[in-house]
Amino acid sequence: MPTIRIDLFEGRTVEQKRELAKAITEVTCKVLGGQPDGVDILFYDIKRQDWATGGELWSDKVKS
Repeated sequence: MPTIRIDLFEGRTVEQKRELAKAITEVTCKVLGGQPDGVDILFYDIKRQDWATGGELWSDKVKS
C-alpha cells in the first residue's frame, strides 16, 4: 500500500490532521483496496518563508 506525503503550511491543528488522515485512508482503501493499516500518511509542516510559488516567498505575499 502507499505512503502518502502531504506538504502544507504550518498551523493546522492535530484534529484537522487526524480528520484528513482518516478521510484519505478511507478513500485510498476504497479505490486501491487493502487495509487501513497499510496506508502511511506523512505530514510535513512548512513555514511560509520556506515555500515559494512563481518566484515569490509565501511569507512575502500580501494577506487578504
